[in-house]
Amino acid sequence: MATTRLATTNWEGTLFEGSGKVTLDSSGLGTYDVSWAARTEEANGKTSPEELIAAAHSSCFSMAFSNGLAKAGTPATSLKTTAEVEFTPGTGITGIKLTTRGVVEGISNEDFVAAAEAAKVGCPVSQALTGTTITLDAALA
Repeated sequence: MATTRLATTNWEGTLFEGSGKVTLDSSGLGTYDVSWAARTEEANGKTSPEELIAAAHSSCFSMAFSNGLAKAGTPATSLKTTAEVEFTPGTGITGIKLTTRGVVEGISNEDFVAAAEAAKVGCPVSQALTGTTITLDAALA
């Protein structure tokens, strides 16, 4: 069954001087301030499209990885994944680095890394972001 999620941004002003608010409509979890400065300088309590992409990617990858490990008969006790989305003004998103560490009984580090690579390829967010380079650093904790 297909699902659709909704977020809305209200923006006022120019790119460099303006600001906006992005609301996570589907979940109702909140409204967050966004600005150009939050993308290119310090966040200062505001978010950015890149931070939201990082959140989506780290959570999607973790779900895909957890599922792959369970299907292989080695379910994870825990996984911690960080996604770093690099943004260069004038160029765009120039790379994403996934770093994952896991506690998984009965698996070698080599098999853990192979399963992580498969999850990186199979994750729907990774697939949506194929226009950029995605790297992976995976190891057992």
